Amino acid sequence: MEDTKSFTMSIKDECEFQCATSTCLPFVITTALDIRQCQTYCLGQDHCKAITFQHAISKCQLFDNIADQNYNLQTNIKATTMIVISGTRMPPEPTTASTVPSTAVTTSISTSSTTSTSTSTTTTAKSATTTSSSTSTSTTATSATTTTTSETTTSATTTEAPRVWTYVGNMSGPRHEHAASLLLNGNVLVIGGQSDSVYFKTVEFCNPVTCIWTVVKSMNIARCALTASVLSNGKVLVTGGYNGAGLNSAELYDVTSDNWTLTGNMHDQRYGHAASVLSDGKVLVTGGGFSITSAELYDLSSGTWTVTPNMTFARIRHQSVVLSSGKVLVIGGSSSKSAELYDPSTGNWTLTGNMIVTRSYHTATVLLNGKVLVTGGDNNVGGVTTELYDPSTNNWTLAGNMNIARYCHAALILSNGKVLVSGGYNSSVSLTSSELYDPSTNSWTMAANMNIGRSYHVGVVLQNGSALVTGGYYSLATAEIY
Repeated sequence: MEDTKSFTMSIKDECEFQCATSTCLPFVITTALDIRQCQTYCLGQDHCKAITFQHAISKCQLFDNIADQNYNLQTNIKATTMIVISGTRMPPEPTTASTVPSTAVTTSISTSSTTSTSTSTTTTAKSATTTSSSTSTSTTATSATTTTTSETTTSATTTEAPRVWTYVGNMSGPRHEHAASLLLNGNVLVIGGQSDSVYFKTVEFCNPVTCIWTVVKSMNIARCALTASVLSNGKVLVTGGYNGAGLNSAELYDVTSDNWTLTGNMHDQRYGHAASVLSDGKVLVTGGGFSITSAELYDLSSGTWTVTPNMTFARIRHQSVVLSSGKVLVIGGSSSKSAELYDPSTGNWTLTGNMIVTRSYHTATVLLNGKVLVTGGDNNVGGVTTELYDPSTNNWTLAGNMNIARYCHAALILSNGKVLVSGGYNSSVSLTSSELYDPSTNSWTMAANMNIGRSYHVGVVLQNGSALVTGGYYSLATAEIY
C-alpha cells in the first residue's frame, strides 16, 4: 500500500494573478528560500490550486480559489506563477483530468509501507532542480502472520538558480554618500547623502516585504559622508558628515517615536570617518575630517563624547571593524598601508603588520572564520587586489585578485559565508559588475550584473539573506536586491 502526494503544475513566468474578486486572494502568505520550496508548501496543502513566488522578496503566496481570477495574467518580471493542472493531484482531485503541457513540472512525496530499496523523483522548474529520495525497511514475524513496519526518511537537495539583481521600489529621491542601517525590526533606514552638491537631511525606510519606501522625519542637520550605527536599544546614532563644511554634530533617531534628537557634539569635525559599536555599547569614531589622528567614544547613557588616545596615523576614507576579541581594527585610509588595533579594555592603540598594498575608499569585511577581508581601493595597484588579516598572527596575506579593479564599492557578507562585492569606480566609470569571494577556495567568481552602474552606494544584508543596495553616483534613486 502506498501513500503518495504529487501534482503537476504549469509555469507562468513573469506573471501574477489579476483577480476579479476577493476570493482569488491567497489563503497563505509566507516566505520561501526559492520557488521549489514555495511549490512544496502548496503540495502539502490539499486545497492549494496555485502559487505565486516573488523572487526579489522571497514571498510565497498560496491560492485555493482561482476560478474568479482573470485568466490573462498581468506581467510582473519579479514573479512566477504556477497553477496545479486539474486531475494531476494524487490523491486525485474530484475534477476531470487534463493534458499536461510541455511547460509543466511534477512534484511528488512518497511514503511506502512495503519493503523497498530507494526511489527518487526529479523535478525541474525552470533553473531549479530538487531531488527527493525515500528508503524503507521491513521486519517479518516468525508466526503465520506477517507484520511489516516501515520507517521512511525523506531528504531534499536543492540546486538554486543563479541569483540575479532585481529592481525594487525607488527611494523618494537620488542620493549617494548616504548611510543605511538594518533596524531591529528588519526595516532598512536610509539617511542623508547628497546629489549635485545638494546635501540632504531626509530619511526614509524600506519594508523588505513590500519593497515600498516610506519617508520619515528628517534629521536636524543635512549631511553626507556620515556614519550611522544601530545601538543596543534600537536607536540609531548618526555622526559627523559634510554639508559644505565638516560637522562635529551627532543625532539620535528613535524608531518608535520617529524622532531625531541632537546629542552631544564630538570634539572634532569629521567626515569620511569610521564608527564601530563596541561590546559595551559605546561607539568608537576614528579619523576623518582633513585626515586626523583623533578618536573618541560616545556613551549612550550620558549622551557625551570622551577623547581617547590618538591613533598612530592620520586617516580619512579608511575602514574599521570589530574583531571577535572585541578589539577594533582600523585599516588604511589617506593612501596608507598601515593598520592598528584599539583595545577597549586599556584604551590604547597598537600597530599591527602593514597591508601589502596602499588603500583608501576600500572595504573591510569580517569573515565567519574571524579573518578580515579587505578589497580594492583607489590606488591603481590596490584596486584589483584583496588581502586577509589574521588576528591570531596580526599579519596580512594577499588573497585572490578580483576580476575587476574597483573603489567606492560595497561589500556584504552573505549567510553562506561568501562576500558579495558590487559596483564601484573603475577609470571614472561606475560599474554594474558584482563578484563573489569564496573563503574556502580563496577565489573570486563573477556574479550577475546590477541593472545600473553604482559607486558611493550603500548595501545591507536583509534578515531573509538577500542583499539590498541603494542609490549611488550619479544621482540614483533606484534600489535593487540580490
